[in-house]
Amino acid sequence: MPDDTGGEFVIPSDLEAARRVQDRIEAVVKAAFAEHEAFAIKMAVEEALVNAIKHGNQMDPDKQVRVKYALRPDRFDVRITDEGPGFNPDDVPDPTAPENLERPCGRGLLLIRYYMSEVSFQDSGRTIAMHKRRDGSK
Repeated sequence: MPDDTGGEFVIPSDLEAARRVQDRIEAVVKAAFAEHEAFAIKMAVEEALVNAIKHGNQMDPDKQVRVKYALRPDRFDVRITDEGPGFNPDDVPDPTAPENLERPCGRGLLLIRYYMSEVSFQDSGRTIAMHKRRDGSK
């Protein structure tokens, strides 16, 4: 298992930098969770990072994304914060609605909510906090 149980990264709005963060988090959770749970965390973190960079910071190289994670005895916690204008998650169109089924994007929040045990938003939608319980439940 990696020697740390938590960490913090501040990265530019760059997808390659996001991949390096994802790789580090993946190494931590793979050593502590069942394979399917580690996959769920990896997918949720990837979606949240892409959303922060593309939608929050709008790929602005002058804006940063902060990622803070902690591996706890009963769960994994991660917070991702961007420097964008924020958003209201309740205003995101339902990707399962018939009029949205053929859209090429818009399923990220649905996947995040499916994969993680708890998901919440703070700071006018600029921060997403995600938790995955270790007990095997969603």
